[in-house]
Formats: sequence, C-alpha cells, structure tokens
Amino acid sequence: MSPPDGLSNTIDLSVRGRKKQSSPFLLLAVGLLVFAAIAGTSLVLLRPTTLRIAVGPPGSDDQNLIQALAKSFARDGSPVRLSVITTPGPVDSIALLAASRTDLAVVRGDEEMPDGTESVAILRRNVVVLWTASGLSPKGTRKEAKSKIKGIDDLAGHHVGVVGRTKVNVTLLRVILKESGVDPEKVAVTQFGTDQIAEMVRDPAIDAFMTVGPLDSKITSDAIISTARVRSEPTFLPIDVSEAIAQRHPLYESEEIPGSSFSSSPARPDDTIETIGINHLIVAPKSLSDITVGTFTRQLFAARPLLAREVPGAGKIGKPDTDKDAALPAHPGAAAYIDGTERTFMDKYSDYLWGAVLLLSVLGSASAAARHYFKRDERKLNTLHREKLLAAISLVRKIDSVEELDRLQYEADDILRETLDCYDDGAIEEGDLAAYGLVLEQFHHAVVERRTVLSQAAPDVPRMRAL
Repeated sequence: MSPPDGLSNTIDLSVRGRKKQSSPFLLLAVGLLVFAAIAGTSLVLLRPTTLRIAVGPPGSDDQNLIQALAKSFARDGSPVRLSVITTPGPVDSIALLAASRTDLAVVRGDEEMPDGTESVAILRRNVVVLWTASGLSPKGTRKEAKSKIKGIDDLAGHHVGVVGRTKVNVTLLRVILKESGVDPEKVAVTQFGTDQIAEMVRDPAIDAFMTVGPLDSKITSDAIISTARVRSEPTFLPIDVSEAIAQRHPLYESEEIPGSSFSSSPARPDDTIETIGINHLIVAPKSLSDITVGTFTRQLFAARPLLAREVPGAGKIGKPDTDKDAALPAHPGAAAYIDGTERTFMDKYSDYLWGAVLLLSVLGSASAAARHYFKRDERKLNTLHREKLLAAISLVRKIDSVEELDRLQYEADDILRETLDCYDDGAIEEGDLAAYGLVLEQFHHAVVERRTVLSQAAPDVPRMRAL
C-alpha cells in the first residue's frame, strides 16, 4: 500500500536554507571583534585632547607662563594638553582665533574679539599708570624745569608718551581723557616700544607718560625709575572718574594702586591712587566643547599653586566673571566648573542612554513582530506537517507491507528534521514543538503496533530498525 496521499509531497528540504550551528571559530571571531570595538572606543575616549593656544610676544611673561602650564599638563598626564603657538602679540593671537587656527588665545579684554569669543580664565589684571615729571633742564643751566601738570584735566595741549604699540592703549587713553572732561583731540599721543623707554623719557616733547600692565610690571617700574633719574621725581595722576568709566565701559574696571607699589624708598606712589583695570585673559570660541573647556579650567586651577613656585605670574590666575550680563561672558564649560554645576558624563547623556535603551526595546519588539510575520509560511508548513502526521496515525493500521511502514517512518523522520529546523529558526515556539512531539509519539506507537501485527502475520518479515 502506498503511503498516505500528500505526506511525502509536503517535504522539500532543498527549497529552504537552514541555519547551521555556529562554529567555535566564528564565536571566537565575534568575541575578538567585540573586544576590539570596546578597546578602540576606550582608547578614543581616554586619549588626551590637545588644545592649541596662541600667545605672544616671544619671551613675554605670558608666553613663559603658558609654556610652563603646557609642561605641567604633560608632566602630570592630564587629559587636556596644550600646544603653544607663539605670535607677535595679542592682536595676532586674536587673528588666529578668528581664523579657527587656534583653540585658545591669550588676549587683553579690551581688544576687538571675534563673535562668539568667551573668557576661560583671567591670567592677570592690568592697570593704567599715568605720571608726569618736570621737563628736561635747558642746556647750560642747572635750573630744574617744573611740570605744570597736576592732574588729568591739565593734559590738554600737552604730549603723552604711551608705552606699547597696541592701538587699545591709545583708545583707553582717549576714554580716560573724555570721561575726565578733556578733549582727546587736544592731547598729542606718541607710542613707544617697550625697548624705547630711555628714548621716551629723554624726549623733551613728552610731558606725561602712560603704561598698561600688572602692578609688578618690570616695564612700568623701569619707566618710572628712568623718569626719576633723567627728569625728576614723578607725579602720579589719579583717574578720579574710574568708577564712572567702569559703568559706561563694562570692559574696564575701577582699581586702586596701593602706595609704594613701584618702589618703597622713596615711596612711589606715596599714597593710594585710583585707576582703571583691564583683564588679560585666556579666551575660547563658544563652539569649543563645554566638557573640554571645563576639564582645562579644572586642570588650570589645580596646577596654579605648584606653578606659582616656578612662575610668579601664575599666582595671579583668577576666575572669569560668570554673570550672564558680563561684558565678556564666561565660556559655559568654565562657568560650570567655577559655579560647581559641572555635569558628569551620565548627567549629560543619561537621557540619551535611556532613550537608546527604549529605542532598542522598541526595535527588538518590532524585529520580533517582523520575524513572526516573515516566518508565517514556515509555521503554516509545520502545522500542515502535524495535521497530516496526525491523519497518518489512522492510516498506519491499513498498511500491509513492512516496506511501506519503513518508507512512512523515513518521511516522518524528515518531517521531524524540518520541524526542528523551524524551531531553530524561531518560526515556531516551544509549545508548538511540544504539540508536534506528542503527535509524533502517537505516530510511532501506531507504527510499532502495526509492525507487530505484520510480524505475527509474516514471521519472515525483518524486524523494524530500532527507533
């Protein structure tokens, strides 16, 4: 008797590819790939960030301080390192910043900055020093000429020598004159380089002098001492309108020069005088990473105490103004460190991480649904196999040949293999596999019973192979 109609026709193992068990080498390769990805990511995250910083002029205190800072960061293995770019001066440093050829720059606060420039730290506070002295004595006489300048309001019609070639010094002098009630156009101004102090104090046309620098500036001290030696004891000119200037021009601040700041014997000045202060800063574009700037700022202030032993100017490093209405706002990264509002990696990216977890969960559910949809044909085939195998149980009892039973048994084995492949592919669930196993067990019992009946009817028929 032929096997039940359609049972063997449902089996076509050649039309479907099957997943094979993963090779141990494949698993090893996947593990190595994951390890390499983790190691590569760690190297990228832990690799030091190098920031370019422009500073000048060569040999200046600013350059020496930044170079010492760069060495300190490298020596300590800090996560942020510095690559020093030497420039002729702050104006050139600002030009590099505007051209995105540097990440940080050392500049004066009243320089013209590119849009989006923000402060990171104050390197020092510069102050304006204005003084006058009697003119040079006429040749052939010992009579000392006396200065007629007693205050800033007496500068009209006179000549001021300004130390430093930068234009912002002249701009600042004009602001001081105007706020003091003096027409800037009535005051002649000549700029001298820092190496031309001797020439400046010997110029008989110069009636008053001005420097802009830190209180302990050697340039200012040398200019005052040279003035006293060549002319007479200098008379310092206070800027009585310093507070008004600070209110009208936020980049400037009202400051005081303590007595004996430039020498103690004799005392120069002999008493405290009012003046104007300007910050000398490290600045960065707003586009520079908040995390990077915050890390740099933390390293800067951590290195300051030790660095002050090597470079005296390091002790003047200060925090920028973090007020939102500051004339030159602090970079958000520096402000976060100063205000104690720094966000950790998890604080900043936790929302993204949870979003990623949620997205993966949704994608996993969608993938499972899609997989369930695309495996529907295999599930239908498995259901058909089970139903036909169930129908074959009653047909087994009508078979009169052991050979036909063997053929039916082989086909059932193929169906079993097909079902297990479907299970491995995820097309059917464990419950479906259990139901199929129950039907298969009943089928095998029916085959064994029929084989026993046929064996009793024909003793010479070979026994059924062991299952």
